Amino acid sequence: MKGTQKMSFSPANAVVWTEIPVRDLDRGMAFYSKVFDYALNRDESGPNPISFIPTGDSENGIAGHLYPGDPAAPGTGPTIHLAVPDTLEATAARFASAGGTVKSDPIAIPPGRFQYGEDPDGNSIGLFEANKS
Repeated sequence: MKGTQKMSFSPANAVVWTEIPVRDLDRGMAFYSKVFDYALNRDESGPNPISFIPTGDSENGIAGHLYPGDPAAPGTGPTIHLAVPDTLEATAARFASAGGTVKSDPIAIPPGRFQYGEDPDGNSIGLFEANKS
C-alpha cells in the first residue's frame, strides 16, 4: 500500500544464541575453559556432542555452545565477542598462551574495551571488558 510505513523489528536482544565450531571438541573446551574460566561439560544428549557456554542468567542471559565443525576461513566469518572474567590484559595473555592469536591492541569504546583474536581453529573472537560501574 502506498503511504504505509513498515514497522521495524527491534528485539530486546538481537543476538539470541551463538555457536562456535571447533575441529576437536575436547581441545576447544580446554582452550575456552583456560581463557575464560568457563566450567565446560560435554553434552551428548543431542544429535552431536556440544559444550554449553555458561551464562549467569538462565532466564534472560545469552550464551551459546561449542560444537564439532569446520570454522569459516580466517578473516571471513563473524566475530563473537565474549566477556572476560577479569581484565582484558590477563585474558589476552591466557588467550595467547592457550594457543590463540591476539590480532589487535585494545580498542576503547563507550561501554568498555575489546581486542580481536583468533582461536586455535581460526574463529574470530572478541575479548570484551565492560567498564566498571
